Amino acid sequence: MTACAIEGGTAGAATAADPGPETAGPGPDGPGEAEETGGRGGPGGVGEPVGAGEAGGAGGRAPGAPLAPGAPTAPDVLTLTADGAYGARLTAAPVPPGGQRAWYPERWTLDGPEPYAVPLPLNQPEEPDAQVVPLADGRVLIRRRVADRQMFSLLYPTGPATGELALGAVECEGMVLLPPSPDGRSVYGLTAGDHSSLLWLVAGGSFGPELVAEVPGHCSGGVWLDRAGRMLALDRRPAGGGPVKAVAVDLERNGEVTPLLQIAPASDDRLLLADPDSGLLLIRSNAPGHDRLGWGVLGSCLPVRFPECLRPADGAVTPFAVQPGQMLMPESCAVALWVDGPAGSWVGIWRPQGRRLHQFAAPEGWSAGAGFWTRDGVLHLPYATPSTPCGVALLDAPGDEEPPPEPGGTADGGHGTEPSAAAAPPAVCKPVPLGQAPLHRVASTD
Repeated sequence: MTACAIEGGTAGAATAADPGPETAGPGPDGPGEAEETGGRGGPGGVGEPVGAGEAGGAGGRAPGAPLAPGAPTAPDVLTLTADGAYGARLTAAPVPPGGQRAWYPERWTLDGPEPYAVPLPLNQPEEPDAQVVPLADGRVLIRRRVADRQMFSLLYPTGPATGELALGAVECEGMVLLPPSPDGRSVYGLTAGDHSSLLWLVAGGSFGPELVAEVPGHCSGGVWLDRAGRMLALDRRPAGGGPVKAVAVDLERNGEVTPLLQIAPASDDRLLLADPDSGLLLIRSNAPGHDRLGWGVLGSCLPVRFPECLRPADGAVTPFAVQPGQMLMPESCAVALWVDGPAGSWVGIWRPQGRRLHQFAAPEGWSAGAGFWTRDGVLHLPYATPSTPCGVALLDAPGDEEPPPEPGGTADGGHGTEPSAAAAPPAVCKPVPLGQAPLHRVASTD
């Protein structure tokens, strides 16, 4: 997708093609109105609507905050496989009086009739900056930093003990593991430099960690665009500086890089989430003049839209899951959002066609930003409490009624589009010509 402007903004009218934290007040359909719907299960009032000042307690990294390569990953963050069947995290053992906190990996099984956790401790505790990623076969990849090397192993339960299969090492000071590949067996790591970034296949290869691509510029992020684990989106800043633009990397073409987002020439355009079934893209961009959360459709010629309801005044919003199985219906996909504010963290649910942010208290002990949808619109939120060390709260996606028209018409002069920014003469922005980009074929066959 190459977007060349935004809807109703100051950068022109956005289009889309195949590739190649707010302080303003809430909109009329924003968090000032609590939505009512039936939620299911979970402690801490999950499923209950919340207003601007109510939230379920949860910790975690601030939404939208970039994770620098090599930066320690916060313990207790739960990483899920692409299908939500397994999860993995570092968790702390009970601390004896006068003792030090010891961390160990833990695998969660979430696709059975009852969720359960399996501890995977070894002979010595892990460092809190280790990263763990679950695989579809139930094993857990762990990345450890040892001096100037990144060490990789697969962990798995063997009766009362933990088995470990060493995979090898990469000599570099810092590396970030990307979200689990949709194929369930591959894990990639990213080492970012000022002039180029290296993409490594650290699990799923034939001979240990393998260098698969070198991408010019400083890269971050990591979003999968297809279900085969071939097309990966990265947020890239050019060598020597400049705006951040999302690009698509084709892993079957030796890391061929294709432009993905180009909303305005000088804007930072990052891809946060993508749904391969519908083509729905969740984007963060400062093209409207400041950072906004917006949405578009892969391969569409329609504008990228920045709904007012996705910028509540009392919290930062980050999407973390999209309802799958909505083929060719991106506007009907339910999107789960992590809303984080001074009062804590809670859950938001939004559909592009509804243009309304429904807000709910998170379950107590929720691993903020972790969760997955079923095809029929049930959101699974994993949580852990002293009484329930491994639990999943269920939340039904609420229905959306057509919001009433705003007094005085819409911000676009009555053309029926969502308000996104102050009206201004559009700037001319030429789309990037992509021709027959590889993502077009992937998107059309998924």
